[in-house]
Amino acid sequence: MSEYKIAYPSSIIEFKSYYYFRWLYLRKPLNKKLGSEKDSLESKSIHRMITYQNKIIAVGRFHEILKLKYQIRYFAVDEKFRRKNIGSLLMKTLEADIRNKGGRFIILNARENAIDFYKSLNYSIIKKTNLLFGKIQHYEMMKIII
Repeated sequence: MSEYKIAYPSSIIEFKSYYYFRWLYLRKPLNKKLGSEKDSLESKSIHRMITYQNKIIAVGRFHEILKLKYQIRYFAVDEKFRRKNIGSLLMKTLEADIRNKGGRFIILNARENAIDFYKSLNYSIIKKTNLLFGKIQHYEMMKIII
């Protein structure tokens, strides 16, 4: 894993690449415009990415919802790097960051095709939630961390 670098996007160029990656993997397949990959909580969130040979291959972010409770959103891994523990590495990094901030509960809204991935990391389904853009079923999942 030494070839992979876990980082916080910090420069304007890094953030531009980070958001483009989010759009490319999470919104473009749904025919959404560039810009739809952002929300009103970007400045209040902690952003993480994994790079390989200076190219972003995975992204994710979290923000506080309530005291001790955080939400992970906009999680994506480049298709060529899936099933190589990159997603698990990024999730464990986000969880450690949350734990270091005093968080004890993590929630996320998982796409139906990602449920098994999150279950493998000890997340439990709480309930069926929204149908994103009328196309992709999501499920609220939660994990208690110590």
